[in-house]
Amino acid sequence: MPRVARLMSDSGYMHVIVRGIGRHLLFEDTHDYKHYLNRLERYCKETDVKVCAYCLMANHVHMLVHGESSSIILLMKKIGVSYSGYFNKKYDRVGHLFQDRYKSEPVEDEKYLLTVFRYILQNPEKASICATRDYPWSSYALYDRAPDFMDLSVIKDLLGDSTQYAKYIASESDEECLEYNDGKHDDEWAKEVFAKCLGKSAVTDLQTLDKRNRDEALVKLKKCGLSVRQIERLTGLGRNIVQKAGN
Repeated sequence: MPRVARLMSDSGYMHVIVRGIGRHLLFEDTHDYKHYLNRLERYCKETDVKVCAYCLMANHVHMLVHGESSSIILLMKKIGVSYSGYFNKKYDRVGHLFQDRYKSEPVEDEKYLLTVFRYILQNPEKASICATRDYPWSSYALYDRAPDFMDLSVIKDLLGDSTQYAKYIASESDEECLEYNDGKHDDEWAKEVFAKCLGKSAVTDLQTLDKRNRDEALVKLKKCGLSVRQIERLTGLGRNIVQKAGN
């Protein structure tokens, strides 16, 4: 069956997501994150694409980019091929690293541009990893010192100074943005991930652990892709306990 043509943007702004195949980790250590960002900077300059925001999570990447449609496609191809080769060689693996082709959506108005911008930067906090401002692998800290491959001029015109920026990023939004939705995030999937991640078959076992071991287990589950709501529902632990683990 032929692929559906990718919907591109008239404004030049696109929200793109790449994810590890089967939720495979894309980044095992600090050097991996740095290598991906190095490749991103290099290929942005080669394709004349600018990044407005990025967030590198353990098994997926969100970016808000601006450029010609053909240039964005070329950028994603270049970085996908290059990083896959690097990762497979380093970790002695073969086969695809990324799940299918990257996902994308056009961003056509200023309101949604800001919504996507905030959504990308809030990813670590939404995943209960850490506060948005404390996550080292996003562009949050670059608002007033963006490198050459980034362009925040339009964003800054809309948001203002760094105080207004921080206030906006900390605010909530009811509008949903593009995410992977492949029908595999149900509770049966979550139980399988739980068993693989912790080596336990009974999800309620976490209730019997002391606080330190329980919190370590909760952090692992969140890094494996389980949502706070799923963990709360499956383990019987309170939402505050799950959210605070690792923070």
